[in-house]
Amino acid sequence: MTALRPILLLLIAAMMAFLAACGSIGATQGARELGPAAQAQVNSAYTLGSSDRLRVTVFGHPDLSGEFEVDGTGQISLPLIGQKKAEGLSTSMLEQSITQTLASGYILDPRVSVEVINYRPFYILGEVGKPGEYPYTNGLTVQNAVAAAGGFSYRANKRTVYIKSMDSDREIAYELTPGTVVKPGDTLRIGERIF
Repeated sequence: MTALRPILLLLIAAMMAFLAACGSIGATQGARELGPAAQAQVNSAYTLGSSDRLRVTVFGHPDLSGEFEVDGTGQISLPLIGQKKAEGLSTSMLEQSITQTLASGYILDPRVSVEVINYRPFYILGEVGKPGEYPYTNGLTVQNAVAAAGGFSYRANKRTVYIKSMDSDREIAYELTPGTVVKPGDTLRIGERIF
């Protein structure tokens, strides 16, 4: 029995090394395959969504200006013109839409500015100290998000993060680097390491 013990330990060590290699290859390969998706995540223009808080300024008309929140249906309710679709639009697209509506019989030559003053929250799940909903700040990275959520748990996989964007129905694996960005409304999941 004692002669089998070194062989058994060697087999267990070899299996652990094999499983660790499989996990790191899969994570690295997934991140490499998704390189363009990661680049698109960084470069894509911000689109508005529910819970975003906006400041709309109609120059020369303070009664039409103010702060408005994108509701659950993706719209904002503006004075004079009523409901206006905001979800899925950039701030410049919403400016153009409001300008066109105001120019069609309400105001002569309107000038409109739209800015986001409070972004929708992000969510973090999995192997972190305090999973949940957190306020978004400009330039947020996954490492900052994990820090806000109480840091990694002792079981956390610190190489890969799974991100589901608000405008997507699936989760994508990204290599967890200092530059991995978080967008408003994203759901992050920190997985569990195998060993």
